[in-house]
Amino acid sequence: MLPLLIVKLGDTIPDLAARRGGFETWIAAALGDAPVRVVDPRFDAHGLPDPGEISAAVVTGSRAMVTDRAAWSETTARWLARVVAAGKPVLGICYGHQLLAHALGGEADWHPEGIEIGTVAVRKTPAAIADPLFAELPEVFHAQAVHRQSAVRLPPGAECLARNDFEPHHAFRVGEAAWGVQFHPEFDASAMRGYIRHLADALRSDGADPEALARTVIDTPAAAAILARFGRFVMERAVGVRA
Repeated sequence: MLPLLIVKLGDTIPDLAARRGGFETWIAAALGDAPVRVVDPRFDAHGLPDPGEISAAVVTGSRAMVTDRAAWSETTARWLARVVAAGKPVLGICYGHQLLAHALGGEADWHPEGIEIGTVAVRKTPAAIADPLFAELPEVFHAQAVHRQSAVRLPPGAECLARNDFEPHHAFRVGEAAWGVQFHPEFDASAMRGYIRHLADALRSDGADPEALARTVIDTPAAAAILARFGRFVMERAVGVRA
């Protein structure tokens, strides 16, 4: 089987990285048995392979902003468009979700209401009922979120799969196999509390109470299951192609 590529576009906060590794470590652990390869286009401009060399791609979060239009980000966006056009499964997470929307003709920008952070309730849309990743999730499920930018406009032909009162596009799918999720399925409650502690001063400046926010954090097994479902989807698709 061709490798499943994790496209690392950012680093987690230093405390978590020192204790638990980076986003790519958390994602790889949740994907299941698919063989994984990691590339970081921020430091390896030529590291993104031809779509024919991979089975699928997962694109991580980042502390950068899509609207910065960094050279590595725009290069990755053009590559993502090629991967989707080749029919390879893609899962974009947070920054990866926004970048996928940008790459396919949508728009990423600052959320008008500021930051969404903590454990949030997310509602499935009718389009999610038959979706390979979302069909088995509860109608309302909890997820971990931390973002100031969003996919404010979805790409042409995209279907919104999940939303809440703050974020109208918490998940979308384009075609049969390209997904973006604004929330973090790779985060557990400990990671989420770590982010709240790390951003405590900024949250207080915004008028939020980080201690109270941290007390509302819970584990989010339904959202976390999306990574395992994506891994199974990729494996089953690979077997089907070989057959």
